[in-house]
Amino acid sequence: MPNLKAIRDRIKSVKNTKKITEAMRLVAAAKVRRAQEQVTSTRPFADSLAEVIYNLQGKLQFEDVDLPLFEQREVNSVAIVVVSADRGLCGGYNANIIRRAEIRAQELAAEGVDYKFVLVGRKAVKYFQNRNAPIDKTYTGLEQIPNASEASSIGDEILSLFLSETVDRVEVIYTKFVSLISSRPVVQTLLPLSPQGLEPKDDEIFRLTTRGGNFNVEREKVETTDELKLLPSDTIFEQDPVQILDALLPLYLNNQLLRALQESAASELAARMTAMNNASDNASELMKTLTLSYNKARQAAITQELLEVVAGANAL
Repeated sequence: MPNLKAIRDRIKSVKNTKKITEAMRLVAAAKVRRAQEQVTSTRPFADSLAEVIYNLQGKLQFEDVDLPLFEQREVNSVAIVVVSADRGLCGGYNANIIRRAEIRAQELAAEGVDYKFVLVGRKAVKYFQNRNAPIDKTYTGLEQIPNASEASSIGDEILSLFLSETVDRVEVIYTKFVSLISSRPVVQTLLPLSPQGLEPKDDEIFRLTTRGGNFNVEREKVETTDELKLLPSDTIFEQDPVQILDALLPLYLNNQLLRALQESAASELAARMTAMNNASDNASELMKTLTLSYNKARQAAITQELLEVVAGANAL
């Protein structure tokens, strides 16, 4: 016969676990809102930067500009920036990004290209350190919601690697946010910059909403091209436009890196929300099953006691 006290203790334990998972889901939802506010607050700078670069693009022929960040070299070594999380409990988020990084490393090795990792997030750092992978730099303990200073710190490292010709290309592997229940690891080349990739494009932000009492994350497209202000054709620059570009391109690189960090943060938080929601649902189902088992065991115990009473009375 099942132990009634053991079942009661199990029900209590599952109930407490459900409270924890529900609290973690709400915390993740609050952080998604903070991430949304940060994306909105950083957009004016990104729009102004795109505006200036777009205007300079009209003044110069990029193919005639000799800038270090545009230098196309024979690729013998690649720096792979892998963006993971510091914590788990977010479904397959970390496993998917690590698997994509391993696949990319295998592709480069098959082509005879050396590679080294620049790792962001404790999960990726621990995984690749345990496998003695070539690691150049690690970053852990970053803010849950990425900020510009952290992106600038990582950007300075990869700029140093590229400008010193330690590596000939820099790629970033991060998780692109698609929806609340969907995200996918992507590979993006950060350096060398492509002149064709500097034109302004329509931007997107993620927005957390509630429908029917449930959280929902949506993407909102923001038109940026039509808002650009073109400089007059007779504009005179106090400095050489090439020098201006040379100063602005690192900022553009940091902005691209910050965007990748923000996408990864949104994907992690959405994955954690989904994982904790599923855990809460599983806890509810388990409590129903345990309650049914408890009621059956209690009824069996009562029946057994009645049978013993009747048997004793008949013996008299």
